[in-house]
Amino acid sequence: MTLMINQPLKTALLTLILSCAGFFTSLAATDQPTENDMLQVAYEKPGVAQSFVAGKEWFPLPAYEDRKAWDELLGKDARKLIKQGESLLDYEWKVIPATAYLAFERTGDRRAMENPEGANRGALIKLILAELAEGKGRFIDQIANGVWQASQQYSWVLSAHQSHQRSKRALPDMREHFIDLASGRYGSIVSIAYHFFHKEFDKLDPSISYAVEEAVKRNILDPYLDPNELWANWWLGLGRPNPALNNWTPWCNSDVMLSFLLMEKDQERLDQAIAQSVKSMDRFLNYIQKDGACEEGPGYWGAAAGKLYDWLQILYDASDGKFTVFGNDRIRRMGEFVSRAYIGNRYVVNFADASAVQDVPNELIWNYGHAAGSREMTDFALYCMADRKNNRFKTPVYQNNDAYRAVENLRFNPLIRQAVDSLNQQLESHSMEEVLQALRKDIPTATWYPETEMCFMRNSSQWYLGTKGGYNNESHNHNDIGTCVLYIRDIPVLVDAGVGTYTKQTFSKDRYTIWSMQCNWHNLPMINSVAQPFGGQYRARETQCNLNRGTFSVELAGAYPAEAACRSWVRAYRLTMKGTPTLTISDTYALEQRTAPDIEHFLVKGEVFLPGDQIEGRTIAEGELLIRCPEGITVRMTYPRTLKASVDVQELTDPKLSKVWGPSLRRINLTSAPDAPVKGRYEFRLSEVTTK
Repeated sequence: MTLMINQPLKTALLTLILSCAGFFTSLAATDQPTENDMLQVAYEKPGVAQSFVAGKEWFPLPAYEDRKAWDELLGKDARKLIKQGESLLDYEWKVIPATAYLAFERTGDRRAMENPEGANRGALIKLILAELAEGKGRFIDQIANGVWQASQQYSWVLSAHQSHQRSKRALPDMREHFIDLASGRYGSIVSIAYHFFHKEFDKLDPSISYAVEEAVKRNILDPYLDPNELWANWWLGLGRPNPALNNWTPWCNSDVMLSFLLMEKDQERLDQAIAQSVKSMDRFLNYIQKDGACEEGPGYWGAAAGKLYDWLQILYDASDGKFTVFGNDRIRRMGEFVSRAYIGNRYVVNFADASAVQDVPNELIWNYGHAAGSREMTDFALYCMADRKNNRFKTPVYQNNDAYRAVENLRFNPLIRQAVDSLNQQLESHSMEEVLQALRKDIPTATWYPETEMCFMRNSSQWYLGTKGGYNNESHNHNDIGTCVLYIRDIPVLVDAGVGTYTKQTFSKDRYTIWSMQCNWHNLPMINSVAQPFGGQYRARETQCNLNRGTFSVELAGAYPAEAACRSWVRAYRLTMKGTPTLTISDTYALEQRTAPDIEHFLVKGEVFLPGDQIEGRTIAEGELLIRCPEGITVRMTYPRTLKASVDVQELTDPKLSKVWGPSLRRINLTSAPDAPVKGRYEFRLSEVTTK
């Protein structure tokens, strides 16, 4: 089926241009399903299940042979895609030896296997896009090489995830097939290649198409329907009691459903797969909090809420619009989390394993907002497309690590290009800052997620505070109940390190031996020198937030083990919302007994000057310290003089961390006396100071 920009879309496009970032709402349903099992409710409406037909031409892009349609769709962007493909005409497809898998067992190295497989996937996507753009058959041989190589690979599961098979080894066991994130993604790539080019493959040799069909069936379709693999396919939420679900559920389901809808010819099997996917996705939505926050942090938003969008859009298109919940407020809130957690200068609030630098594709944010009717999201996506250095807005580059999103962007980028052109016209009469402010006007200055217990606040002086409560068994958990991040005019002051390069240790029993996962490397206290441990029983209590007053507080006693001897420990934050900006952090505590000192920790990017240090002719006094940030601001922290200050330097040898923070981070330690009172209050106040 060929779907081009028809008259209703042109009308929506005109509205978009006039509003500089408008939104497309015809995809949104008008009814509101219930919060529990909302997808099942939508699926059971008359005619919905019957709208999914095996072998139906539903994919919402032109057929490969329709060159006029592709030329109109891509315009001048075609040349970019062709150029990318040309660089791969001599690409040598990577063979993954057994030792690359075994490296995960031997040394914990995931990359020995992941890098070559990722290179093959990325090359195949670029070649697909190039051939769709040019249409002359120049890239067909290499695409055939890519799908043939993939088809000969017995498993597409990563070495780090093979432990879910019964052998528990890193090498794929030929007696078993199951699905992980990477295999689902590989399946979607070869399914898309088959959809567009299987006639071209048949001209070379029908064995290529047959090999692709068998590989997708073996690696994706059959394992998805196999009841014996529900344990290995834990992300379905159907094979284990009370499963803890995360981004794997929407990520895997979206890719698997694309393969089913493009490749499955048996109607009964297709019906079974879709019904199972709906049930699984409802399990995911029922498991996570309903306030819209992503407990894994904005760095995982693209794999969680973003993949939920992909799944919904795939099923919307395949059902001719009959299956949809895009009009549901919860779906919109989940999307808008990514704009609320954004600080500025590409920084985001990065609790858990998420990075502090945004890496969510702008076009994904726009597409989600476009479908969910969120002006906030579409405007935010355009805001992120600003090139301040050259004083213009730039259209997004095409993704090359996710085949579905790549072709989805081909579909909607004409609308994004028109919006970008409109914004660039505005720059002829308005400053960049004026245009950017207009694009941010719909984002609230403060947001409270009462179930996930995350709070984001920005004051009139552009101080941004992010805080959290929660519990210590959240997805990608760090033992960090009560922690915070603070940015001043988009400059990091109090930070969360995030996570380094994933290894075998990252998701093993040794996870919390990694320094960045530990409570004492977050902006938190060690009570009686005891840190927060891992476990769902360690939870925040009495979490309160007042956005108007700029306050957040949480009872931390339940976040620490019995040896902390803590009866009560209330961590409170107060950010002045107007006037002279300050942040006050206080800990009001009552212990059962004093067994060791309390140690307050604060993690900072900048240089730290302690009492007695000289800075610009002035000696730092007792009860205060200075944090000099590399970006040119200095922050003064006052603290009780009963605490002794020291600093630890954490060298960042992992490139994933050093790329964000530079060569090191510093931890401020404020230590009480060993015989400090069992009841008391520690108060820390941060303010900006002017230095020469």
